[in-house]
Amino acid sequence: MLAATTPPSDAATPTAAWSAVLSMALCVALLIASEFMPVSLLTPMAQGLGASVGQTGQAVSISGLFAVIASLGVSTVAGRLNRKWVLVGLTGLMGASLVLVAAAPNFEVLLAGRALLGLCIGGFWALATAVIMRLVPTADVPRALALMYGGQAIAAAFAAPIGSYFGGLFGWREVFWALTPLVAANLVWHLVALPSLPARGQRGIGNMLDLIRRRYFLVGLIASMLSWGSAFTLFTYLRPFLEQVTGVGVTGLSILLLALGCAGFVGTWASGRFIKGDVSRLLRLPALVMGAVTAGLLVVGGWPIAAGVLLIVWGAMNTAMSVIWMTWMSQNAEDAPEAAGGLMVAAVQASILLGAVIGGLLLDHFSINAVLVASVALAVIAVLIVRDGRALLKPR
Repeated sequence: MLAATTPPSDAATPTAAWSAVLSMALCVALLIASEFMPVSLLTPMAQGLGASVGQTGQAVSISGLFAVIASLGVSTVAGRLNRKWVLVGLTGLMGASLVLVAAAPNFEVLLAGRALLGLCIGGFWALATAVIMRLVPTADVPRALALMYGGQAIAAAFAAPIGSYFGGLFGWREVFWALTPLVAANLVWHLVALPSLPARGQRGIGNMLDLIRRRYFLVGLIASMLSWGSAFTLFTYLRPFLEQVTGVGVTGLSILLLALGCAGFVGTWASGRFIKGDVSRLLRLPALVMGAVTAGLLVVGGWPIAAGVLLIVWGAMNTAMSVIWMTWMSQNAEDAPEAAGGLMVAAVQASILLGAVIGGLLLDHFSINAVLVASVALAVIAVLIVRDGRALLKPR
């Protein structure tokens, strides 16, 4: 969900604004927590709103839809605005979305809250890397990005199990209410820490259209969408599977989600350490491994220990998938990295939409096992498209 950019000619800030970088890291953590908290609270949210679990799961797809729209249009719409105030406004939208979700009297208000969150997600990720590059000297950019991505890893590891645990103790609405003061504090931190970031010219969609016309990039974009779509088809409806098939309660659910999230740290570390050079032959690996894990859950998902082991493998590959595909993007769209980053953000969010919609329909009309079968099918299609990865390479 990360947009890549090249630093402008006047990019380096003389003094690193590390407080601003940390403020953005907190914003990332809150965004990820807000986006995926419903995964761990899906069943009680459905009961509280008088909706089916499948319908409630599709609320995740609404945020993905609006994130796609925002990621493709934010640099054009906000092209002349100071980036500091754009980020402050997006953080304010996140706070408003949490209030709407927490207070939602019905399913329609929940959808409105998730739509606001989607605008914040897409807009923030489309601008985040460009802003980081203006906050620190060029030599410090990797360290600053690592700090920001650290917020993503922390939220991915702990948001779902914490949400599940405290949702069981206090109720799902209270979990969302608890996030609102943190967002308010983050907004104030933005105001204090972020320097003025005047716009550097409005950018159109010409570069994006040029990239889409390149067959190798379009094929890679489709394959990445299917890979993430497979992942989110399972992840969005993981709680119903663990409840209905594995048979765990709230405590067991929290432990399994925590194990999955912690495995993500291993995947991030391993991918950063061992993924080097041409990654074309690794592009099929995420869909292959995660599809195999999902198929394994269909077979042995009724045993908690077996399910836990499989989820650890899944969690590690899930974080490695982002590194693999973003490295491919940087190697094969280096002449238009910002446009490529915006398209990748849109692709990831579209995959969330795809996974949530398909999974919700299958859950409501068939069974939770049908959701996992669909996840495996998407993974198989992704592997068949990627093959050995050569067709996804830029002609040299």
